[in-house]
Amino acid sequence: MVFNTGAALLDAIVLAVVSRDQEGTYGYKITQDVRNVIEISESTLYPVLRRLQKEECLEVYDLAFDGRNRRYYKITEKGRVQLNLYKGEWEGYSQKISRIFEEAHI
Repeated sequence: MVFNTGAALLDAIVLAVVSRDQEGTYGYKITQDVRNVIEISESTLYPVLRRLQKEECLEVYDLAFDGRNRRYYKITEKGRVQLNLYKGEWEGYSQKISRIFEEAHI
């Protein structure tokens, strides 16, 4: 992708991906789902997950899977509020950008 992804947009995408599963989802699946939208490495994603956890937007728990622990992430109520704020901001922002592109003479 030629456009840079800022921290707020990345947070919004991660929160949206995690919010799709009420029981929570694990890091590798989050990475794959986010990669369907933007290019991102695991080394970029995991600090975002840790920061969102520290900000109490995500809660974390471990479950055994195939003889080892798998870390799951679940959106919190605070995370849902933040995601809702991001969604509102994105709608206005993306409409303005789309309008500029639609008016462009190519």
